[in-house]
Order: sequence, then C-alpha cells, then structure tokens
Amino acid sequence: MAEVTVREALNIALGEELARDQNVFLIGEEVGHYNGAYKVSQNLMARFGEDRVIDTPIAEAGFAGLAIGAAMAGLRPIVEFMTWNFSLVAIDQIINNAAKMHLMSGGQFNMPIVFRAPQGAGGSLSAQHSSILESFYAYTPGLIVVAPSTPTDMRGLLKTSVRSDNPVIFLEHEKIYAVKGELEHADVPDFMIPFGVAALHAAAGEPQLTILCWSLTVHVVKQAAERLAAEGIFADILDLRSLKPVDSEAIITAAQKTHRLLIVQEATPVASYGAWLSHHIQEIAFDELDAPVKVVSSDDVPMPYTFSLEPQVLPNLERIIAAAKELVA
Repeated sequence: MAEVTVREALNIALGEELARDQNVFLIGEEVGHYNGAYKVSQNLMARFGEDRVIDTPIAEAGFAGLAIGAAMAGLRPIVEFMTWNFSLVAIDQIINNAAKMHLMSGGQFNMPIVFRAPQGAGGSLSAQHSSILESFYAYTPGLIVVAPSTPTDMRGLLKTSVRSDNPVIFLEHEKIYAVKGELEHADVPDFMIPFGVAALHAAAGEPQLTILCWSLTVHVVKQAAERLAAEGIFADILDLRSLKPVDSEAIITAAQKTHRLLIVQEATPVASYGAWLSHHIQEIAFDELDAPVKVVSSDDVPMPYTFSLEPQVLPNLERIIAAAKELVA
C-alpha cells in the first residue's frame, strides 16, 4: 500500500470523480489557477479544464447559490470554501436552500452537492479563522456531515459524498492536510466508505475505556492513548468519521465492552456536537455505563492569535490524559 498525505488522498478522490462523471465539477476561490488554497486541487484545472474546475470571485453566497442551482439541474458540484469560517457568508444558501430543497419541492429535486473546506485552529490564524462549525451543520435536518481523519477515509468518504443525491458537509481540518497514512484500496477506483460507519482502533491491552473522536482529534487521541498505555491504562479509540448519521451501534458496542466513554472534540463545550453525543449515548446505552460520559473540549473562549496560547485552549494531551485517568479511577 502506498503512503500518502491527506492532501494527496483528497486530490486523488477529486481527480477520480471528475474523470468518472462529466456532471461533476469543482468550484470555489483559487481552486484552479492557484491549485487550491491548501493545494488540494493541484493540477486538476490542467487535467479537466476551466469548465470543470472553476475559479470564483470572493463571493461565497454567490458561488454556493450557483452550485445549488446546478445541482437542481442534475449536475454534481463540489464547492470548496477557503475555510468553513467563510461558509457563514453562504449560510442561507446552505441551510435554507441546499438542506431543504428536496423536501420543499416534494421530492422533485435532488441535491447532489458537496460542500468541503477546512475548519479548526490552524496555528496562529486568529479567532475568525479557527471556528469549529460541525454542530451548526449537524443540527440542520437535510444535511449529511462527515469528518474523516486518515487518507483512506478522506478518499473513501469524499467519493461517497460526490455520488450521494443529498447535500454533504465534508469537514477537513486546517492541520490535517500533511498527515500521512497508507492509502488502502488505492487500486480500486470505486472504493467508497458508507456514511454512518465508525472505525475502531483497538487497544493493545484489555481496554478500560473507549475514547470517541473525529477529524484531527483522532491523531491527538492516539498520542494520548500511547502515553496512557505506558502507565497501564488501555483505551479503545472509536473514530466516528461520520457525525450525521452517527454509528449508534458502534457506540453501544463500545459501551458494552468498556463501560466508560470519553468524548474528545475541538469544539467549545456549550451546545456542541460532543454535548449532544453525550446525551445520545446516555439515551441508547445508559445501562451499560459504569461512569458518566466525559467530554473534553476547547475552552469556551475565542481562539487566541498568540501561538503559545492556542495549544492551551485546545483539548491537548494533558487534558485528555487527565480526563481518562479520572474516568477509570
């Protein structure tokens, strides 16, 4: 198996889907001549032309609305925002049009559209460029929300998203593009990962808890699990991959196995996805729990610009390890 970065895996998936279906196109700021703000669309305009890889003005509401109209007409747009922070400019298009069009048209229109962008703290990018907006989109009926963490999952879930007839919010992370991993099934052009299926990373020893996470937090949690294991505390890691739909069966199985669940998220705590997930767990698996579900989040403050302060606000290794020890004590 080849080892690639997340950036390369996304590029491979985009290229495969553009080549497979003439109705697929990529649109957004700097996706073409500049090869994407994070170089995810490297060389795609050269391969597929300016009609399929379309640079836009800085006008998120405009090109999101254009893509929604194209999806209603039967095309399959992939919309790249420079970051999810800037999707707020297009929030009416996403929430009131993309998410609701199938219902409001009585099923006459499908909405095969993917909105993708990075979110989260990227290293001294300031508060206006560091938001985690997953709970906002997961809250909205009609939207599928995914947050993969590995190159294989990025490729598999992006291909599934492009082929879906429903609107998909595809969450990447500012810091995840350089993460490397094996690209499994690289020789299978139709390799896809279904929505709503989590990935379990089993502990090396008998697990005493399960840590639920997604996106970049998966990699932080893996580091924390290694340090915990060195102290004799073993943790299964459940990478949700898909936030909506979520893999409730995998969560129930985890509760039955370890009886202690820790959620790690980069979002701030109030009204967050992790807060809802904790409630959901206690609805579906309360009798399996030997302790209350714990949630480790970022501090409830705007993300500081100062480089040295950002790690203190985020759910860092020390916070995760302390929470795990408290849960199994």
